[in-house]
Amino acid sequence: MTLEEHIFDIPSEHEQNVFGQFDAYLKKIERTTGVSAIARDGGLKLVGSEGQIQQAKQVLLELLELSGRGSQITEQNVDYALALAAEKRSGALLDKHNQLISHTGSGKSIKPKTLGQKQYVDAIRDQMVVFGIGPAGTGKTYLAMAMAITAFKMNEVERIILTRPAIEAGEKLGFLPGDLQSKVDPYLRPLYDALYQIMGADSFQKNMEKGLIEVAPLAYMRGRTLDNAFIILDEAQNTTQAQMKMFLTRIGFGSKVVVTGDETQKDLSPDVKSGLEVAQKVLGRVEGIAFCRLTSKDVVRHPLVQKIVTAYEEYEKKTAGRKESHDTKHRKRVRPGAGN
Repeated sequence: MTLEEHIFDIPSEHEQNVFGQFDAYLKKIERTTGVSAIARDGGLKLVGSEGQIQQAKQVLLELLELSGRGSQITEQNVDYALALAAEKRSGALLDKHNQLISHTGSGKSIKPKTLGQKQYVDAIRDQMVVFGIGPAGTGKTYLAMAMAITAFKMNEVERIILTRPAIEAGEKLGFLPGDLQSKVDPYLRPLYDALYQIMGADSFQKNMEKGLIEVAPLAYMRGRTLDNAFIILDEAQNTTQAQMKMFLTRIGFGSKVVVTGDETQKDLSPDVKSGLEVAQKVLGRVEGIAFCRLTSKDVVRHPLVQKIVTAYEEYEKKTAGRKESHDTKHRKRVRPGAGN
């Protein structure tokens, strides 16, 4: 392998942001791309093969541009820039950072942080019904809520309705203490928390009291027609086929619906088909409905969460492959007419 050198100019005011504390980001770029990076006289000397240098250069250029726009570089930004560079997809990191959705109650901006998230947000803007399917930490529910609150503030909808199945993680409501509301609240708490953070305490409380924001279990949707509302169904992998059909047929005029779920976190009985799974087969070609699939690359929590999700995805693929191979061998052994 022929080693080459390239001098990369980084303005001093952006060095700490791009390189990270104690050069943590720069060291990660070195480890991942295989280059050696030496800071010298206001520049950065990259040593490696032509391909390695090009990959590292793309990552540094995108991070520098991001820093120039006033963004605080995070480890997640670096990981995603590295993943994009490995796939030779330049500019995607910057594209998604142009798209501001809203601000939290404390003033923090909410933007898609990955290309998958950007496509998800675009689908919510353009389609009447969107299914966001992917593992934990990909921002499915949080981004949907941010979009709902933005639509509400801009008077595009009159109210926000958040719902999820009330039976999860193997617990039955009948065995939990307290009245119905106190039984249901623990299941809806993640939705309350996200709303509280995005809207701020005063706005959240005021709109809840007016009935303009409703957080309720899925069973409460039965028999209603939901007009001029932004409706989010969370944890949809735990709906039955009948529940999903019931929910989708509640949609009224002027409404928008986002359905989120993680197929790997199904808590239904093994013999019960998930409404989310069936919906993908039944509604895949229906105009006005979009399916967005987020992956481990779209995980925006701690980098360790991304590694955990990836490890489980790889394990589940191997397990599914072995099962398919076993079933195929079994079918070959049991020939038609055998045992008659």
